[in-house]
Amino acid sequence: MTKIYLIRHAEAEGNFYRRIHGQYDSRLTQRGYKQIDSLAERFRDEHIDALYSSDLFRTMETAKAIIKYHPELTIIPEPRLREVGMGEWEDLPWGNVAYDETEQMLMFSSDPDNWHVKGAESFKHLKERITSIVSELAAKHDGQTIAVVSHGMAIRTLISSIKNIPSERIHEIYHGDNTCVALILSEDGAMSVSYYNDNSHLSEGLSTFANQTWWKEKNKVDFSNLRIVPMDLEKDSGLYSECYADAWRNAHGSLVGFAAKPYLETARRLSKQNPEYVSKAYFGDDFAGIVELDPELMKYLGAGWISFCYLLPEYRGKGYGVQLVGHAVSVFRRQQRKSLRLHVAQTNKSAVSFYEKLGFNHISTDSGAICPLLLMEKPL
Repeated sequence: MTKIYLIRHAEAEGNFYRRIHGQYDSRLTQRGYKQIDSLAERFRDEHIDALYSSDLFRTMETAKAIIKYHPELTIIPEPRLREVGMGEWEDLPWGNVAYDETEQMLMFSSDPDNWHVKGAESFKHLKERITSIVSELAAKHDGQTIAVVSHGMAIRTLISSIKNIPSERIHEIYHGDNTCVALILSEDGAMSVSYYNDNSHLSEGLSTFANQTWWKEKNKVDFSNLRIVPMDLEKDSGLYSECYADAWRNAHGSLVGFAAKPYLETARRLSKQNPEYVSKAYFGDDFAGIVELDPELMKYLGAGWISFCYLLPEYRGKGYGVQLVGHAVSVFRRQQRKSLRLHVAQTNKSAVSFYEKLGFNHISTDSGAICPLLLMEKPL
């Protein structure tokens, strides 16, 4: 009999920014690395004979948890352990897909045999791929214990296959938290599930799922994400100016020194250069905020510049701001920038705290029109 510990990767950017990362090679978050530390402790005294991982960054990094206390092991990359290929959905915000392709979004989580997206891998192919590689590894390591690091939908698919649960009943298999563990037993070519979705090594503060409820619903779909679309600066010039004025007031306590015209002119120029440089965020049909990017300002340093990041008051403090930063990460990583940079008013303590939690560091202080501005940077 072979014991297979099947492990989902630690929290990655897609999980945090609420973007679709199937085979998109995303990075891990700060919390993701803390989850890896907890996972390492879980397996500290567990005998492991071999270690395999999907070859994507987020899984290869997670696999390092096993070798922390088992340095004799080598991580063996295996592309067949990758997540399902998401085709045209790759790196889109989940909020956009939920709004624009609601039916297909529902099918993806509740009946994936009927999920069809251009360029995407079929559920049937994913099931064949993940089942064949795990079966192959089980036979190769008969009588041993191995650890295998893969991805959420791939693991969910394998478990549904072992349990003979058809596509239309896949809702019976809950999505697993980041770094959750399943124990698969294989004997004489037959696999069984001892347990799955075990995240008992994570404290509530380290659990990605602790403050989310969508994964508990029958259709397993999250409709609570923002969608991000280009902003029409001719139609929305008044809205842009109002939001910028509100942001200035929040940062400085008054509108002293504020003039909307130069900021609006810059936004119009950026929008004409590339519509995604100035974007509106919506919650369903309701306007929620703006994110503006300037690709030239710090290009000589290999950085991407966030000029403006704004949410309406009713959306602040609820985790939506990270999705605006996620848009900036997506745009500037495609341009091969090495970091993100932005200015924050030294007096705007809540904004400074927000960016620090996202991994931005204060690297210098510049003079501003009203007060000093902190120059903050986050590596990409």
